[in-house]
Amino acid sequence: MSEQDTLLVVDDDPATLDLLTEIFSDEGYKVCTANNGTAALATTESQKPSLVLLDIGMQGMDGFETCVKLKENKKYRDIPLIFVSAMQNPSQKVRGFALGAVDFVSKPFQSDELLARVRTHLELKRLRANLEAAVASRTEELLSSFDRMRKVLGAIIHAMAVAVETRDPYTAGHQRKVSDLARSIGSEMKLDEDVVDGLRMAAAIHDIGKISVPAEILSKPGKLTNLEFSLIQSHPETGYEILKDIDFPWPIARIVLEHHERINGSGYPNGTPGDKLLTESKILAVADVVESMASHRPYRPSLGINAALEEISKNSGILYDGEVVKACLRLFNERGYRLQH
Repeated sequence: MSEQDTLLVVDDDPATLDLLTEIFSDEGYKVCTANNGTAALATTESQKPSLVLLDIGMQGMDGFETCVKLKENKKYRDIPLIFVSAMQNPSQKVRGFALGAVDFVSKPFQSDELLARVRTHLELKRLRANLEAAVASRTEELLSSFDRMRKVLGAIIHAMAVAVETRDPYTAGHQRKVSDLARSIGSEMKLDEDVVDGLRMAAAIHDIGKISVPAEILSKPGKLTNLEFSLIQSHPETGYEILKDIDFPWPIARIVLEHHERINGSGYPNGTPGDKLLTESKILAVADVVESMASHRPYRPSLGINAALEEISKNSGILYDGEVVKACLRLFNERGYRLQH
């Protein structure tokens, strides 16, 4: 027993109140009393007892109604409540447990039994509180650890993105801008926050496979030869090979592999149709096209955002997923979204 344990005894019979007060006081408990339900609620407010012993057949607000009032209040619903009553009807006991009581002791009671039950329920309350505290502490540790892991992953992703853009200065910032647009599209589509996080990180390194493409091809101002273009087209597979064995909590390698696929199967590297593509891949495909067309490239000037939006709108449901296109168009036309500079 803790010296802090306070018992609230509620009964409209003065003799019973005196008896219960004597029994529990002799055991070292602090006892407060009430002779009706209304007084019990008021006493609970001022005393916050560790446990309540409650009679049922009282004048005015009976024990059942008092129990309901206590359990409705989130401050008191976890206080163990034991009915102590002369009622012998089993249905009354069932009702008591249904209302939230932890025990039911019939009058006349044996003091030793009543004391044992009170001790048991107080100990259970303490064990539950300790368990909840331990779970809360462990949860906080795990969340902190998870937060650190995400920061490390973010740093790794950023380092990879910088490595790609160092070799291809003409597209510096492309991955970052595509990442922001893809994240915004995912949020506009009401995707789960964790899914959007994975999409954002995959988009930030979607061109990592270009590390294997000669820099002079990446920055070539004129038209690419067929061989040069085939090398460019290999970058999704190369990116996949670089990333596939990294144990990300999201399918980043697959998203990178699929970001040049088209829903009619005309994309590369595998010609995978839309029903076999990840939603994240279809979002990244649209974000990549919009940013690429709206930005300057060594082989052409910027085509402008209007041309980019016209491209995805014209090919919605053909090359690009219709729902993704709708979300992207809403961002620019209704939400005031602008590509980062």
